[in-house]
Amino acid sequence: MAELLGLIAGDGDFPLEIARSARRQGRRVYAVGFHGLTRAELGEVTDELTWLHLGQVEALLGSLCGAGVADVVMAGKVDKTHLQGAGGRLRLDARARRLLADLPDHRDTSILALLASALEEQGLALCPQTDWVPHLLLGEGPLGKLAPSDAQWRDIHAGWPIARRIAADEVGQCVVVKAGAVVAVEAMEGTDATIRRAASLVGAGTTVVKVARPHQDPRFDVPVIGAGTLDGLIDAGAGVLAIEAGATVVLDREAVIRRSNRHGIALVGLAPAGPTDLSGAGE
Repeated sequence: MAELLGLIAGDGDFPLEIARSARRQGRRVYAVGFHGLTRAELGEVTDELTWLHLGQVEALLGSLCGAGVADVVMAGKVDKTHLQGAGGRLRLDARARRLLADLPDHRDTSILALLASALEEQGLALCPQTDWVPHLLLGEGPLGKLAPSDAQWRDIHAGWPIARRIAADEVGQCVVVKAGAVVAVEAMEGTDATIRRAASLVGAGTTVVKVARPHQDPRFDVPVIGAGTLDGLIDAGAGVLAIEAGATVVLDREAVIRRSNRHGIALVGLAPAGPTDLSGAGE
């Protein structure tokens, strides 16, 4: 019988992509989803799906161990606000409360690292997300047929070091720039809300810069873009999305490229150092 992979699934398509890829590699998939968060379609691409509430740590660990899982992967979006209890989805059990009591802060990376430690204490090996989907990682250069204009490259130059700085400080990973001025900086609201906020302030024509954290934990901290990201860019009238290459997952790549081309949005992958000249070519 094929070895069983455990999947802790948040929101979005990323858990579905990992489940499909793992099964193509001959693994069975036992998934744990969360009410009001995880997509119901996950049940169609996994061998078994158990539903819990966010914050039920004891039940989560028990279900994975009870299923006979050895390897686990965490994937899918969990809004920072959900981890803080907003929206009514968080239902902390006694184990979760004990774990959180030992934390010096409630940053999302701190909470997820704590969960990773709890999994490993149970003998469960938490695997890097991209081990299962290396083909989804973004490379350097334009993703579609459009490249940023000179003015947009100047905005990327302006935003990239700021995005790197706030990512290093674990404030956020995205900044929005227009005409050389920083319009919005991501904090707890997340990237999509940051893009919308920028549009409400200055309208269309913005440049969005999104990077990975310098010390990104590949087990749960990989930036992901997909159809939802494109929706936000289109609604905001953004002109560019500059993203860190080699550290960002692109879901449904062909559809993302088609839509970005159709709506005149340049998508470009850059090395962690960012562009080194106006064209971004680094020459």
